[in-house]
Amino acid sequence: MEQQSSQTTGRYSQAAHETVDRVAQRVHPAVDRVAEGAHNAVDRLAEMADATSARVHRQTEQLTAARDRLGASAGTYVRENPLTSLGIALAAGYVISRLLGTR
Repeated sequence: MEQQSSQTTGRYSQAAHETVDRVAQRVHPAVDRVAEGAHNAVDRLAEMADATSARVHRQTEQLTAARDRLGASAGTYVRENPLTSLGIALAAGYVISRLLGTR
């Protein structure tokens, strides 16, 4: 009786192992596809981040150059027109003080 029970257990154990092996063989390609899709998504995100970083860097350089040109232009105007510049500064100061003083 014990030998028969052992044989039955052995058959069930063997069947369970075979079932696990079949399931593993079927699941493995699906896992590979999911992993490949995840890798592709990460690669695309990295490429977009690199492109965005490069674009921001270019725009920062352009804004810095524009700021430098504007500063140089304003400096030149003030040197060439000191009284007019003083009048503009006084008028701007008055307008700003009125705007802030009404609050």
